[in-house]
Amino acid sequence: MPANDKSSRSTTSVTDQEALDFHSQGRPGKLEISPTKPMATQRDLSLAYSPGVAVPVKAIAANPATAYDYTTRGNMVAVISNGTAILGLGNLGALASKPVMEGKSVLFKRFADVDSIDLEVDTEDADEFINCVRFLGPSFGGINLEDIKAPECFIIEQKLREIMDIPVFHDDQHGTAIIATAGLINALQLTGRDLKTTRLVCNGAGAAAIACVELIKSMGFAPENIIMCDTKGVIYQGRTEGMNQWKSAHAVKTDRRTLEDAMDGADVVLGLSQKGAFSEAMIRSMAAKPIIFAMANPDPEITPEEVSAIRDDAIMATGRSDYPNQVNNVLCFPYMFRGALDVHASTINEAMKIAAAEALANLAKEDVPDDVAAAYQGNRPRFGPQYIIPVPFDPRLISSIPVAVAKAAMESGVARKAIPDLAAYGRQLSARRDPIASTLQRIYERVRRQPKRIVFAEGEEVQMMRSALAYVNQELGTALLLGREEQMREMADRAGIDLDRPGIQIVNARISKRTGAYTDYLYARLQRKGYLFRDAQRLINNDRNHFAACMVALGDADGMVTGITRNYSTALEDVRRCIDPKPGHRVIGVSLALCRGRTVLVADTAVHDMPSAEELADIAEEAAGLARRLGYFPRVAMLAYSTFGHPSGERSERVREAVNILDRRRVDFEYDGEMGADVALNARVMEQYPFCRLSGTANVLVMPAFHSASISTKMLQELGGSTVIGPLLVGLDKSVQIVSMAAKDSDIVNMAALAAHNAGS
Repeated sequence: MPANDKSSRSTTSVTDQEALDFHSQGRPGKLEISPTKPMATQRDLSLAYSPGVAVPVKAIAANPATAYDYTTRGNMVAVISNGTAILGLGNLGALASKPVMEGKSVLFKRFADVDSIDLEVDTEDADEFINCVRFLGPSFGGINLEDIKAPECFIIEQKLREIMDIPVFHDDQHGTAIIATAGLINALQLTGRDLKTTRLVCNGAGAAAIACVELIKSMGFAPENIIMCDTKGVIYQGRTEGMNQWKSAHAVKTDRRTLEDAMDGADVVLGLSQKGAFSEAMIRSMAAKPIIFAMANPDPEITPEEVSAIRDDAIMATGRSDYPNQVNNVLCFPYMFRGALDVHASTINEAMKIAAAEALANLAKEDVPDDVAAAYQGNRPRFGPQYIIPVPFDPRLISSIPVAVAKAAMESGVARKAIPDLAAYGRQLSARRDPIASTLQRIYERVRRQPKRIVFAEGEEVQMMRSALAYVNQELGTALLLGREEQMREMADRAGIDLDRPGIQIVNARISKRTGAYTDYLYARLQRKGYLFRDAQRLINNDRNHFAACMVALGDADGMVTGITRNYSTALEDVRRCIDPKPGHRVIGVSLALCRGRTVLVADTAVHDMPSAEELADIAEEAAGLARRLGYFPRVAMLAYSTFGHPSGERSERVREAVNILDRRRVDFEYDGEMGADVALNARVMEQYPFCRLSGTANVLVMPAFHSASISTKMLQELGGSTVIGPLLVGLDKSVQIVSMAAKDSDIVNMAALAAHNAGS
């Protein structure tokens, strides 16, 4: 059985009862269908069904291509099986395969936002199966075949590809082949081999094995250098026993007859067979720096521990999640279909498979973000023998693999829809799975048009170096890393970070020619606040926050980001010694809460403990201004525990007075209060107060105190499934952002982008 997403065994074991409970508790199974349009009124029903539905029906009848515009077809894949080869369990029938097919559908949604329906076809006859599936084309944008035994899987896929005008993809074959090929590309590079001269043995002649051999041949492997073996030995020209047309296509002229013969001197061996198939003698007989992909599941042909006891120069991959270099199909099929669907591809061809393999190989060579390190229990992998294949939870997969697939589809002529801007498409894909990316996408675009110089104040921290590199790689501007160059480079080398990329500049405060100017500037600000000249000098020489803030204050940088080595309030105090509030503005913290497609700004979450009415009014103005700069039309709710006078209380009076102050200021945004959070966020509850000035639910919430703001945003994040960005620092005369001490590199890059964006506003 080939290695894939379903059968890879994790280090986390589960009992039979736990598995049954998981599938049965609550609503049985793993899928449900949710409407994407409102169904709350008679008008909604009229639009969704009769008579409104007749309009798109006529449009599709006149132009079938519009089905992608008016229905779910363009984001819908059918996962289809007859249950003749379920996991490693064999032929247990169509019905028994349903939990696996549901699981496949869940993975489509989780990793690539592709909607999927599982269909179990109760026949073992290939022709009957084909005749059932062939007529389902109008319902779906693609067909994913699964768990169908060989050789019927070859017949079924080939025929359906010929007669259907949508992608048909047997994942057990091609998914495994694409991931294995990606790993092989990198393993060949690490061992200094050329694919045209490399000798490869494939042990196994089933669906996945044949697909692997076909794909690597498509990439340039010399057919005469590949030997395929099955249970009867080498598949050679002239052999008749146990042969079929698919095996015969890969028969070679050779006098080798056994697997042991074939592996003698081989550079690469692919195992798609069974546990224990590779002996110590076979491994020992391979060439120097052998590449061993033992992909049988649940147990590989030989384990990494067994190989390391035999020789120390091998590169290994398995289908197991508890070993490095897992060949896991979830790295492929969601993203393959994502790219194919988005260009309305008529098929998935060799060019698209090769593009996916090359994109995966390239991704493994890039610097690894925090989300990937977390999957490795905090150990950050680096490209090398132990990391030649990306891990399934790498968030960059969604923005790299589909782009490569879509590009290949367009270039090879099977795309029916063009994507003119592939870079923008990649960013849209990131936004599809990441609400932060969606909210910040416009900001990133603006910054790319006007790149900015951002100081990463704690430049000797590996986290800051990674963030600076990502900032530059995303074409947001120049990253100024503040710190001692020798120590910085030493740490960067250990972490595998390239600080010589264009766009990264190292700034050493101790040798900077600007130190004197910064000291004079800071002393002029602090001399009447108890500071001597040498105090200012010491702050500039020894404290990177002060040095960085002075860089920004005097125009040597456009903005700064800091915070991972000291708490928020301390970092803010450092910055405010160097930078004043913007004239007429108040410094506040605003958090962005993203939940179920809604974005709400919450203020003040960082600065004011118990704001007065005047301060609450200022906070409302600052938060509304930020909302407008982020592209929202601000609707500000002044929150309290009471709603429009009930129940009454002293703290609510401050909120009501803040509203009166805003009235007198005649501000240019919607606001009202005091009101409870339910009134502010629920349109139906708001309708009970027809005098409310807000034209819709609030998107800016002004909290009555810091503690309520902090508690509410953290509760949203932990219990409500929300994503919270910030707090964003607003109101300073220069652009500064402070991250939390636990910030990931992606968080730091987001805040650096916001600093760059605010520097231009």
